[in-house]
Amino acid sequence: MPTRKSPRKGSLQFWPRKRAKKFLPRVNWDAIDSGKILKGFICYKAGMVSAIVKDNTPDSLTKTKKIALPATILECPSMKIFSVRFYKNGKVFKEILAGNLDKELKRKVKLPKKPSKKIDEIKDYDDLKIICYSIVKKTQIKKKPDLSEIALVGNVEEKLNFIKENLTKEFSVLDIFEKGQLLDVRGLTKGKGFSGPVKRFGITLKSHKSEKGVRRPGSLGPWHPARVTFRVPMAGQLGMFTRVSYNKKIIDLGKAEDKLKNIKNFGNVKTNYLIVTGSVQGPAKRQLLITSPLRPTKKQIKKNYELIEVK
Repeated sequence: MPTRKSPRKGSLQFWPRKRAKKFLPRVNWDAIDSGKILKGFICYKAGMVSAIVKDNTPDSLTKTKKIALPATILECPSMKIFSVRFYKNGKVFKEILAGNLDKELKRKVKLPKKPSKKIDEIKDYDDLKIICYSIVKKTQIKKKPDLSEIALVGNVEEKLNFIKENLTKEFSVLDIFEKGQLLDVRGLTKGKGFSGPVKRFGITLKSHKSEKGVRRPGSLGPWHPARVTFRVPMAGQLGMFTRVSYNKKIIDLGKAEDKLKNIKNFGNVKTNYLIVTGSVQGPAKRQLLITSPLRPTKKQIKKNYELIEVK
């Protein structure tokens, strides 16, 4: 009988399998070369719905017909600039706080008592990025804002002019994303706590005649070298991992105005919202970072849906 072989369990692309350090992940903004003004935006997951849409995709089998799609509602309260970061040779060499900051930020970060320098006083730098915070108190989720570094589109002069004009203003998601556009969603998955190797890595259950347990690996390794390698599927943390959902299509966006109510485990959407196709990682109320698409595909760009109703 030939030797049984099977592919390894659990991708080493996601390693180590432990809880993420923070809810909003860092992003390689240099790899994202598209966008409008800002390359990203902070939002919150409300929940999933069934979207009844009219399929206007060319050459589609369901063209001009009504179809039901799984969709996710994202609430997107407006954002403000917390600080401006000046980069030189790929490293931050100066950071300046914006004025007129919300008092809720004191719960999140320690604010300096002395005012910082003005933007015009900083010279000799290569790039600019801004740290934004969500004005989440406008929603019913919580009061403490979330902060994230977000890159801008354009050359250094265009970025500087945009920052000067909008240093104390609020950004709306409606100014940055459009209906029919693609986006990527970055954030943490649901936390599932301590789990065994069967659920965590998908290893096969052993025979019922097995002496030392059914839901465990058959061998942890050889006698020599006398150690357990990191490749062996073991029990441990599952969930709360940073993941990216690529190429989500925006079906609808706008101001809530009492449209979306009584969402399970969330309540009512009170600020701006996006409805995107498919599912998004994380439970209700999870903070997420939506960005311009890293690698858009022709198939996803071609899709064209006209929203009729949400159930």
